[in-house]
Amino acid sequence: MCLVTSSPQIAPDTKDWTWVLDRSCPECGLDAGAVDRADLGALLRDNADAWQRVLATPEASRRPEPTVWSPTEYAAHVRDVHRMFSGRVALMLTEDDPTFENWDQDETAVAERYDLQRPEQVAPELLAAAEAVAASYDGVAGEAWDRRGTRSNGSVFTVETLGRYHLHDVVHHLWDVRWVGAPGATG
Repeated sequence: MCLVTSSPQIAPDTKDWTWVLDRSCPECGLDAGAVDRADLGALLRDNADAWQRVLATPEASRRPEPTVWSPTEYAAHVRDVHRMFSGRVALMLTEDDPTFENWDQDETAVAERYDLQRPEQVAPELLAAAEAVAASYDGVAGEAWDRRGTRSNGSVFTVETLGRYHLHDVVHHLWDVRWVGAPGATG
């Protein structure tokens, strides 16, 4: 998953990733559909902890290729994913079948200058955003897991499927930076 940011230009990700709710991701290996909803909060926290280790490496600000995000750029995106999903979960729990505003992640990357963000800034922000949304999932009980929301492209989610989709997004991005800390990694 490569997203756009300032130059050099990164190709926008235009795929519809909702299929990850039905089968394992062949890239990162996560079977989101098999995740127990009661584990979502803990798994998001674990993922945020793993990002702390990535952001503490010397490679954190280096792009592995000119057209691929650096780990810090990916982490800034993950932070914003947590924030966006937190808002969507809140809407689903307080409104009947809300329609989510479109979120252009590529536009956000450019507007927020992910390419200029620093790992030491992004790390605590990512932890805080992950904790907030993890606590939201931890607080869901009973039939509230079945509350619905609709993405601007027409994809319908329940709180449970949104949580699994969300988890895949952040797990996949950690997989995207798996080269960090590898022997011989030069970024």
